Amino acid sequence: MRYVFAALCLLLSAAAVQAHDVRPAYLEIVERPAGDLSITWKSTASNNAVTFTPQFSTGWTHSSPASTRQAGGAVERTWIVASPHAPLAGTRLQIEGLETTITDVLLRVVYADGSELTRVLKPSNASFTLPGAEKSGAPVREYLQLGFTHIWSGIDHLLYVLGLVLLVRTPRLLIRTITGFTLAHSISLAAASLGYIHIPPAPVEAVIALSIVYIAVELLRARDGQSSLVSRAPWLVSMSIGLLHGLGFAGALAEVGLPAGAIPQALLLFNIGIEIGQLTFVALVLALGHALIRHLPQLTSSLRWVPPYAIGSLASFWVIERIHAFF
Repeated sequence: MRYVFAALCLLLSAAAVQAHDVRPAYLEIVERPAGDLSITWKSTASNNAVTFTPQFSTGWTHSSPASTRQAGGAVERTWIVASPHAPLAGTRLQIEGLETTITDVLLRVVYADGSELTRVLKPSNASFTLPGAEKSGAPVREYLQLGFTHIWSGIDHLLYVLGLVLLVRTPRLLIRTITGFTLAHSISLAAASLGYIHIPPAPVEAVIALSIVYIAVELLRARDGQSSLVSRAPWLVSMSIGLLHGLGFAGALAEVGLPAGAIPQALLLFNIGIEIGQLTFVALVLALGHALIRHLPQLTSSLRWVPPYAIGSLASFWVIERIHAFF
């Protein structure tokens, strides 16, 4: 097991510079009983709120926003449309410039009668025609999709999980290790999203990168036959570092600022989406590893040094880059 996955490491490295620059943007449209509209557009600074913007067929956002503010890494712009000349139903929404990004947009529409609509707009489908008010169920698919997309675009988290898979040598211990990581980051994700703890995202992201460097070092130690806490009790280490990664996951929700009333439900579904994505990744890694061992045993053995150095080099770059962002 420890001699595989070099090809996967290189594949991840090619896309890794995008780690955590793809947090979802958030668009909220509220129809007030008096008839006016409030349109709020939130995007993280890494998304660059000016690069892609919501445009309506009615021209509601053609004027300057009524307010613009920046809180932490999020930029929020709000338009107030008094007595709109066109109804919401039938209005065409286009997120201009979204097709040039790899970012999703979570759309939430609140109608005057209290009914809500939630959709996820993607670069491949950046337009949407708003329907009329109707009663709808919980936006299960949308939040699951956000969680799944977030873990697959968070290359740093995937590299950490890859390091755990490479370190753990038995299926039973791997299950315990991944379960420990899941439980830990679920706890810290919930605590951060519900406001019980708050740590600025910049130092969290830097320490997450440092945790990946640590795993890469442990991979080298394991290759040389050296014993360590990670090799003896990987589940304990994965739980400890998982608390940190959960704070990173929370940034996708808290920094963009989902509506307070939707946080508990969004939190659960978002976390389930993360777990589905994480388990999918582990399954693919194990399948690839099995194929390499079976069909290319000599190549796999000769490239056994690639994963720790590829993971460690990339994570070291992230550490420097994210610490530099402090200044």
